[in-house]
Amino acid sequence: MSHFQHHVFFCCNQREDPTRASCNNHGASDLRDYAKGKVKALGLSGEGRVRINMAGCLDRCEEGPVIVVYPEAVWYTYVDRSDIDEIIAEHLVHGRVVERLRI
Repeated sequence: MSHFQHHVFFCCNQREDPTRASCNNHGASDLRDYAKGKVKALGLSGEGRVRINMAGCLDRCEEGPVIVVYPEAVWYTYVDRSDIDEIIAEHLVHGRVVERLRI
């Protein structure tokens, strides 16, 4: 059994070359902080529950910003807090993949 029910990795990569895509150019770090706070406020965090983590490059920045949710290995893109709220409510709480954000 996994230590967490869901482990969510936010790509927060910031490339030095401004001509290359970087998830952090789209506010990834701020939205990771938002997701972490939201999950905690909802009482979803901790052992056996949900863990929100920052990751370096997940090698999909061109489709970004991106997150990946394990153990399902579902990849998402997002734009704003409402997208993050939807992923938390649908995927992390109810176990339903948010198809419109899936990549």
